[in-house]
Amino acid sequence: MGNLTPSLVAETNALKEAYAGFNGNDIPAFVRIFHPQIEWIDFPGVGTYRGLDAVQTHLATSRERWAEGSCEPRRILVAGDRIIQFIDVRVRLKHETEWREGQVVEVYTFRDGKVIQVRIFADSRQALEWAGVKPSGAN
Repeated sequence: MGNLTPSLVAETNALKEAYAGFNGNDIPAFVRIFHPQIEWIDFPGVGTYRGLDAVQTHLATSRERWAEGSCEPRRILVAGDRIIQFIDVRVRLKHETEWREGQVVEVYTFRDGKVIQVRIFADSRQALEWAGVKPSGAN
């Protein structure tokens, strides 16, 4: 885990609690830390969602496709007003027997203790570079 700046300790803890909600299919608990004007930028081609209602609908729709699984944060870095979270994804979608596994990197930008933007990356180097962190073989 990266070194936390004192100003983001509360935000980091809130993000951990939010993920417990997400994995438990409690989308309202997950989005509780989001600013009303949140911007969620998903993988290229998936979409950009603006505003709490749009983001909550997108997340609920995505999560409803799961039969079972979880997204588990394995590493967290803090860079200024951003938290970079490396996530292990393991889900089985409804009507499928095979598990889908992989890693994603999420960059959360905070303003006044709330998440104002989320960007999702498949490539850790791109995520780190976007967040202004020099990559050091992170994956």
